[in-house]
Amino acid sequence: MPKKATARTAEKKPARKPKPAATKGQEGQQGQQLRVKQVRSEIGHAETYRRTLRSLGLRHYQHEIVVTDTPTTRGMLRKVWHLVRVQPAEA
Repeated sequence: MPKKATARTAEKKPARKPKPAATKGQEGQQGQQLRVKQVRSEIGHAETYRRTLRSLGLRHYQHEIVVTDTPTTRGMLRKVWHLVRVQPAEA
């Protein structure tokens, strides 16, 4: 026996709004570069911190790299903020 159509099943879900390309605070950050320097050793810290440093490209104490400023990179830097120093890179 087929189910009866109820008010709940007859309703259509509203269409989702498309996500904006960049939020208000991220509008000119996509092309910027950040200079990241490891100022503390990874020895004695959790394995997740070590993996985060390696994924950023930092290999050892006093190693310095330049990375693109993206939300992903910002999240990784926030996780290891106590081990690194971050400055804007000069052009």
